[in-house]
Formats: sequence, structure tokens, C-alpha cells
Amino acid sequence: MNGHIAPPGELASLGNAPQDEAAALAERHRPLLMLDSAEPFLPLAAGYTIYREEAPSLSSKFMIRPMAGCVIEYAIWYDWDIQHLYDLEHVWVHLDGGGQVVKVEASRHGSRRLMRRPDGSLPVEQGRPVLYVEPGKHAHWADGEEMRAKAGALIDAMCGAFAGDQGIHQSNRFSDAGLISVTALENRLARLQLKRWSFSPCWDVTRNSDAAGGYALVPWALLEAWIPARVQGLVATLPETVPHLKAVFLDCGDTLADEATEIKLPDSEVVTQADLIPGAAETVLALKQAGYRLALVADGPRQTFENILGQHGLWTAFDAHVISGDVGELKPSAKMFQAACAALGLSQEAVSSIAMVGNNLERDILGANRFGLISIFLSWSKRRTHKARLRREKPLLTISNIWMLPALLEQIELSLPMQAGRTQV
Repeated sequence: MNGHIAPPGELASLGNAPQDEAAALAERHRPLLMLDSAEPFLPLAAGYTIYREEAPSLSSKFMIRPMAGCVIEYAIWYDWDIQHLYDLEHVWVHLDGGGQVVKVEASRHGSRRLMRRPDGSLPVEQGRPVLYVEPGKHAHWADGEEMRAKAGALIDAMCGAFAGDQGIHQSNRFSDAGLISVTALENRLARLQLKRWSFSPCWDVTRNSDAAGGYALVPWALLEAWIPARVQGLVATLPETVPHLKAVFLDCGDTLADEATEIKLPDSEVVTQADLIPGAAETVLALKQAGYRLALVADGPRQTFENILGQHGLWTAFDAHVISGDVGELKPSAKMFQAACAALGLSQEAVSSIAMVGNNLERDILGANRFGLISIFLSWSKRRTHKARLRREKPLLTISNIWMLPALLEQIELSLPMQAGRTQV
């Protein structure tokens, strides 16, 4: 996992920042972070700032108020939190006029908390704050047993069932300044990667940030300049390293539109209007918002689908429209699926990572299976048979309602194998 790789070259170079009095002071009080033995993500760098007067924090949302001497602020960087890509945590060390540590504060899920052990003592050893880090989440506690007693069940859930829920963190100082931007696809891929990395904390602290190789300690300005490029670099690797569906092909009749409500032009096969089946609009828009590439692969005249989907604001949700009236053949013809792949610029190698959703075993499912797609049968309508006549008419997967599709697609993506020779980000 990401936490076990050596810091990249550009990060190692950050550690070569000039050593001065401020750097020596920051090094003297460098936080020692106690890590769960199952912790997948290690701290890579910390940017320090020293405040001798009251001032807004340069790296957080808080005001800094020195008590007597100064406050050393450490902004600690992890590439990943188990629920999102991007994690910047904080520790504040308050020194008196004689240079002694008199107070330690640290971040915990967006708040600033006073760090004291259950007996009231400061969590400080030889001038360094010693803090326990929540597995996967990296929020700080002064005592490991207290952390597990008060937050263990929640941490277990966040590292397991709720891993990856936030994708890429997009509400931070860098994204707000326009220095970090991501697509819907990239956000979904980050979620998928983190779900693959879900784990159960061991709740035994057998490592610390020193033993794990340490983290670079640099002035905050250097870390601040490095973080946006670091995030964009991580994001750029996601499409190549995280297995995912390259596209979703969707039929229309009784898959999106309710055929029982169709109104046709007199003496014509052109449908002028029709209702959608329950949940169809919401599902298509949810898939689009999640960054899936969508292709309409439907049998009939083009005008039919422009009318129906245009009426409901869904025509433009599709990246490609492959219509039998244009292709000249009906499904299960391979030409329909070849045309959809060509319209999306997908090669033959991508076929096994494309899902086809339809209501017709003889056309949608047979064609998808023959072409090598992931076939998904929507059994909502009873208008056509649900019993396969041929072996290749048997769908790989079946859902009874279209609104079940997003969750199913995620399950499919999480089951896709890692490609040989590729490592996770």
C-alpha cells in the first residue's frame, strides 16, 4: 500500500531544507506518532511554522495564541486517509519563555483538542509530544487505550464498511484556491481504491513514526508548495492502477423507458413520447455524476430515442448514442457493440470491463455475452421472456429494478482483478 513505499525523490529533497534556529527548534519537538501495526498509510512530511505572537494559522483554520514563549505548528501530511485521498493533520506545541513544553494540542476530525493523558499529565517525552494516531484516520489522542475505548467502534467502521466514502478530499485550502481539481471519474476511482484497502485495526501499537522511517520536516512554505503537485500526481495514476468499468451500455425500451406508455406517430415506428420506468432518470444521472461513460445501445429509429430521452433530459447524459436505425443491424449483432466501443474510443482489450444492461435476453444479453461484455439483465418488465432458450442468453447478473444498478456496478468494479505487472497506488 501507499504507506509502505519510500518517499518519492521530490519529497526526500524537501528534507534538505536549510537548517537554522527555527529548524532546530522544530526538530527538537518533532511529534512522535504512535501507529497501529495494521496502519496502511504513513506520515510522509510535516511543515512547521513558529508563532511568537497571536496570528491566524498559515496551514489550518485556527487562531494561534502563544501562552508565553512560542507555538510550533506542525502540519503533517499523509497521502491517504482511509476515507479519502489527501490528509493534512496538525499538532501544536506550546513552549514557555524557557523553552519548556507547557501545552500540546492536536487535530481530531476537524477540531483542535487539548492533549492530556488520563492522569492529567502532558503526553511529552524528552521534549517531544507522543501522540497516538487513529488507525487509517490519523486523528490524535494522548493515550492509546482511551482512543480505543472512546472511538474504537467508530474507527473500525470507518476503516471497514465506510472506507473510501469521500473519494478525493475536495474541501481544503488547496481545492478552494483552485490548485487541486478532480473529475467525477477520478473521485470514483479513489473511492474504489480505498474500499480495496479497507482493513481491521489490530489495536496494538508496535510502530512509531521514527521506526517507520521518519517523515521529512520542512518549513510550511515548502510543504505548501509541494502538496498540490503531489495530489495531482496521485490522482493521475488512478485510471491506470485502479480496476474499473470502462463504460456502461444501456438499452432503452423497458430498461429506461416504459414501453407500455409509448405514443407513436401514426403508421410509424417513431415514438414521440413515453414515461420512464421508476428510478431510471435518477439512476442515469447518478451514473453520470459518478463518472461512468455511458452509451445508449438501442434498437429502433434514432428519432424515437431523441424524443423519449430528450423529453426527460437524459439524451445529453450519454457519451455515445448507438442506434440500430443508424448502424443498419439490430442487437444481438456484434456491429452494435463494435460501434459503441468505437464511439467511445475503446479497444478490444476493454471489452471485458464494459457492462451491458438490458431487458431482452434474445438481443441485449445474447449480444453482450457473445461480444464478451458483462451482461446485466433488468427483469423489471414482464413483457418479454425471463427464461433463456440458449446458454448464451443467460445473464451474468440480474437486477429487478434499475435503481439497483449503481451499487451493482460498484460491486463489479471491486471484483475486477488487478492487472498483472501493475501495483496499487
